[in-house]
Amino acid sequence: MQILPIIMAAIAPGLSLLTYFYLKDRYETEPIHLVIRMFLFGVLLVYPTMVLQNALIEEFGKGTFFSAFFLSGGIEEFMKWFVLYHLIFRHEAFDEPYDGIVYAVAVSLGYATLENIIYAFLNASSFSALMIRALLPVSAHALFGVMMGYYLGKAKFIPHKARRYLWISLLLPILWHGLFDYILLLFKSNWIWIMIPVMSFLWIRTIWRVDRANAHSPLRIATAEEKIKVS
Repeated sequence: MQILPIIMAAIAPGLSLLTYFYLKDRYETEPIHLVIRMFLFGVLLVYPTMVLQNALIEEFGKGTFFSAFFLSGGIEEFMKWFVLYHLIFRHEAFDEPYDGIVYAVAVSLGYATLENIIYAFLNASSFSALMIRALLPVSAHALFGVMMGYYLGKAKFIPHKARRYLWISLLLPILWHGLFDYILLLFKSNWIWIMIPVMSFLWIRTIWRVDRANAHSPLRIATAEEKIKVS
């Protein structure tokens, strides 16, 4: 087994997607050291999450619905949300709505990247298998991160609705993550025909959320005012 090519193939999708969403910030990119730190926190979440998942499997078993919506969607998204809420939500660098997306995607892709490396070594994955992982689970983690970060941004900048948006930022990714895993577990051979429209819908909504978050940036208003003064 060639270790380095497998590691590079497993890491590349996460870093590529993180770069894509990082550069989508139109007005003020986030401190790169803070984005990397959140990515690494996502990596560190994998082990405690696996320990908790295995403990719950021992206690309650591993049914399809329970595995999808609680063991996978519930625990993984809660752990990411917990880190974001306590480390980023009140951070001074979180100064526009899109920042929530950047940091949530960083945590999500840190988690997905280590998960992808583990999968690659445990399954001795071929390049084609890793590409499928890139197109599905890794990109799905990024899309769930966009959901989470979008509503964290709304909670931060619409204070009178903060509690509502905080709940949405947690529950919506859990719901979609659970549905994603439920489809894979339930439709073992024909899942692709269901997953293509689901992923297409999620990407369309993700692009919409990215545009909306940027459009509500206070820095956008400041930039527009500066242009008026200059002209």
